[in-house]
Amino acid sequence: MGAQWKAKHKQDAANARGRIFTKLAKEIAVAARNGADPDMNAKLRSVIETAKKASMPKDTLERAIKKGAGLLDGPVNYESVTYEGFAPHQVPVIVECLTDNKNRSAQSMRLLFRKGQLGSSGSVSWDFKHLGQIEAVPANADADAELAAIEAGAQDFELSDDNEVIFLTEPTDLDAVSKALPEFGYEVNSARLVYRANNPVKLDEAALAEVEAFLDAIDADDDVQNVYAGVTG
Repeated sequence: MGAQWKAKHKQDAANARGRIFTKLAKEIAVAARNGADPDMNAKLRSVIETAKKASMPKDTLERAIKKGAGLLDGPVNYESVTYEGFAPHQVPVIVECLTDNKNRSAQSMRLLFRKGQLGSSGSVSWDFKHLGQIEAVPANADADAELAAIEAGAQDFELSDDNEVIFLTEPTDLDAVSKALPEFGYEVNSARLVYRANNPVKLDEAALAEVEAFLDAIDADDDVQNVYAGVTG
């Protein structure tokens, strides 16, 4: 859990899916401000792939692209805002928001961090690495993760659950590595920039449950896109 925080989505499946689609639609719209053609827009291409893997309906995806490109409902006014602070038990947290009202987001973060501590810019990010993270699965039995990482230009790789491999890159190399991996037998499921904690805090079961509840509440906020926490059980 030192990488991107993934909420457990205790709500029913339909509500959880809707929340994911809403966040992806905002991310697609923001990426599309730099062009509606994914072949010419690496960020948009990456988010579209993530949306497809999440089974976002085609019309929802296309509407988000058009909205971001200014072809529908006027221009997109979302701004990116990052908050830093601590969850209970001094667990460092980075929260990335996309919002059309920074004052609303700031107020929400102040309330959500009441059980922790909201910090200033740079208060915890110094203890995180900013990396490109690619989640991929082997497309054939001959796929070699180590060889693929070397040949595609990744900095490192990790074997994950369900036969998935996580390739780590420099932020500027994310798109190039993502494009290269299929040549070496890997199907890319997602590619995005993430924060990874250098020194995750180790907690017992009770403390970890308290931190998980805190992070779930933050992740449920409408303006929140990504939550990263430096914690391990």
